[in-house]
Amino acid sequence: MLVSMKEITQRAYEDNYCVIAPNVNWEIEARAAIEVAEEMRAPMILDFVYGCHPDIIFLGEILTKLAERASVPIAVNQDHGACMAHNIAAIRAGFTGIMVDRSLLSYDENVAQVKEMTSIAHSVGVGVEGELGHVGANDENADDSSLYTDPDQAKHYVDATGIDQLAISIGTAHGAYKGKPKLRFDILERIKETVEVPLVLHGSSGTGDDLLKKACELGINKMNIYTDLLTSAAREVQKMDLEKDFLLEFYPNLIKGFKRRLKEVVEFSGSAGKVWEAGGGILDRRIIFDEGEVKQSH
Repeated sequence: MLVSMKEITQRAYEDNYCVIAPNVNWEIEARAAIEVAEEMRAPMILDFVYGCHPDIIFLGEILTKLAERASVPIAVNQDHGACMAHNIAAIRAGFTGIMVDRSLLSYDENVAQVKEMTSIAHSVGVGVEGELGHVGANDENADDSSLYTDPDQAKHYVDATGIDQLAISIGTAHGAYKGKPKLRFDILERIKETVEVPLVLHGSSGTGDDLLKKACELGINKMNIYTDLLTSAAREVQKMDLEKDFLLEFYPNLIKGFKRRLKEVVEFSGSAGKVWEAGGGILDRRIIFDEGEVKQSH
């Protein structure tokens, strides 16, 4: 069933577990992720980064339809929406949550832009994730303390913007790691004591299951992952003999590797078995932006 991003993360927050958010750029990845969610009876978030597919409206139709048909709670979320146009496109596409990522701006600009977009999203029932601090790429700046989330700013940021989830920076990085990650759990614990919204961890791939499990236990409620899933999928495909194997087995092997790693992550996240019954349905509408006005069609 398709659920709101806010509901799926709020339940994780209240019940002290972490819901996994695999990035899915194509239908095949989305189907694989939902299969894992159904097999493990786990709520799940399908994350999508604007620009990773040529048509967000078309992909949004696919993702939301797959989520509606699923037997477990599934949210569809835009990952790293870098500008208002990207965020509006995701809302038009039927996403039930958006990330308003202005983490590279100054603190005041970050607050102002996220607050504005949050007001728009909330007016049509879409939840918002904001980021304080910055998670870079390929761990080149993962140990730069200036990029870590400031626990003293976290509460003000949440209150000032009105966001529903807070993405924090504690030492992870997007993509493949070049070195061994060092997570600042002390920062996570201080933020957890300060704010009262679900916390999000980006850049989980390559961090190590022991560290990720501890992050979940200490209060991370949404964990994004993708590179690990692709690596596992690629390794499964590499086992094939392209001269002898039936090439139609390419995609089944790809899915096998993708699902194997995703199951491992769901297992230590604490989200397995955390499904709930539908409460009347949500977002049974299309959001239409027409000449600057927001309209809803049922």
